[in-house]
Amino acid sequence: MLAVFNKEVAKCPEELKNKESLGSGCSLKQDDLIQHFSSFHPNALSVKLGDSGFIAFSSDKQNPLLPRLFAVVDDIFCLFHGHIENIASLKQLYGLTKTANEVSIIIEAYRSLRDRSSSPADHALRNIEGKFAFVIYDSSTKGTFISVDDEGSVPLFWGTDSEDHLVLSDNAEVMLKASGRSFAPFPKGCFFTSTGGLKSYEHPLRELKAVTWFDSAGQQCGSTFTVTEETKKENKNLGIKSAMPRVGSDADWSTHI
Repeated sequence: MLAVFNKEVAKCPEELKNKESLGSGCSLKQDDLIQHFSSFHPNALSVKLGDSGFIAFSSDKQNPLLPRLFAVVDDIFCLFHGHIENIASLKQLYGLTKTANEVSIIIEAYRSLRDRSSSPADHALRNIEGKFAFVIYDSSTKGTFISVDDEGSVPLFWGTDSEDHLVLSDNAEVMLKASGRSFAPFPKGCFFTSTGGLKSYEHPLRELKAVTWFDSAGQQCGSTFTVTEETKKENKNLGIKSAMPRVGSDADWSTHI
């Protein structure tokens, strides 16, 4: 999967930008990048999102245990890669039919957060059990919502192109062409929104710090992010002696504040 968002829609963290790669000639324009993605996935579907960017999707060459899915519901576009284990309880929670799949659940979870604010985003994400990475674009708000599971089980990279537009893909070769060496793995246990930036859903009260990421060849690329050590303030606010535990999948979010 591939997504590129205009910098006015999704402003990435400054630490993610690798200034040494800017002007290196590695970045590709939109049409060239779609063509490059299609060289890996000849049957890829691409969708332009007006002046906000574009997304591309393909279901070929995938792990059947961690499928890629794509759906559009009420102007909400969602790319999903992975598998949700507690899918039955989440269908019940969101009032979805038995035929609903993972991407339907992610869209409904996002819509619930957007429209009803039934719980903080970190509660909703901790309620999802499984291996996943997803990218949402909401054309009604021109906003993004991006996340991966707390183990980083499914590859999702992000970086910037030469114009500081945000680029995301599960293909490292595509990222290298699009972003030079400004890309890095999306931080595990975190989520990114256009309005709130990057946050940890495993430790929502902790700050994130940038850490330089090196690829498998030892080349310096962009930055990944990790949570800082817990603070006394965090423990006092949460009323616990250690990090916030993962809540049960069938629990009501509003009871876990």
